[in-house]
Amino acid sequence: MGHLTRRDLNASVERLRDQVAHALRAALISGELRPGVVYSAPTLAEDFGISATPVREAMLDLAREGLVEPVRNKGFRVTEVDERDLDQYTEIRALIEIPVVGRVTRTAAREDLEALRPVAEEIVRAARDHDLIGYLEADRRFHLTLLGLAGNERLVETVGELRKRSRLYGLTALDERGELIPSAEEHLELLDLMLAGDARGAERCMKRHLGHVRSLWATSEGPAGASG
Repeated sequence: MGHLTRRDLNASVERLRDQVAHALRAALISGELRPGVVYSAPTLAEDFGISATPVREAMLDLAREGLVEPVRNKGFRVTEVDERDLDQYTEIRALIEIPVVGRVTRTAAREDLEALRPVAEEIVRAARDHDLIGYLEADRRFHLTLLGLAGNERLVETVGELRKRSRLYGLTALDERGELIPSAEEHLELLDLMLAGDARGAERCMKRHLGHVRSLWATSEGPAGASG
């Protein structure tokens, strides 16, 4: 015991697995679960005050997302992301997302772009409310939905996988320093440029946004990654 902050969970069978997975994601983001450390399902289950089965199932869900990896007869190791990984992920995302944003600016229907405004506002609101899980989820929906307007499902899948492998450990520290809010507001700036038909401006904004996100990673302690 003692790995996690105690969280109250609804005991209904159909929801317990999802609630445990949500709590584990929160622990990864806050840094309670550390990169490279192996955690056993029974030990985590003691922290939650439940049986090991839903914890094990939730950890398997996280393994499919690339957040942890199974360790035979021991449990699950939180995956590590080093500086070289982050640089490479950023480079790949830039090669994909910057030109795609320009293309979508030129081709997307205005109503499809405008439909993203509530999501962009949700990102900013979550950053201001210190809702880290909400921030990451809204950020993921914004970027992947935006890329989806290019009409290439494989492209969206590729960026989705890159995002899973470059999430942020220690996001709490960045939140406490107020460093998430400027990054969150860039989503509204990007959307306004796209709606104005400024493809080059949108590309420059996306480039700056990805660079901003990478600089945030560099300020976190230990192995890090982020959403953008």
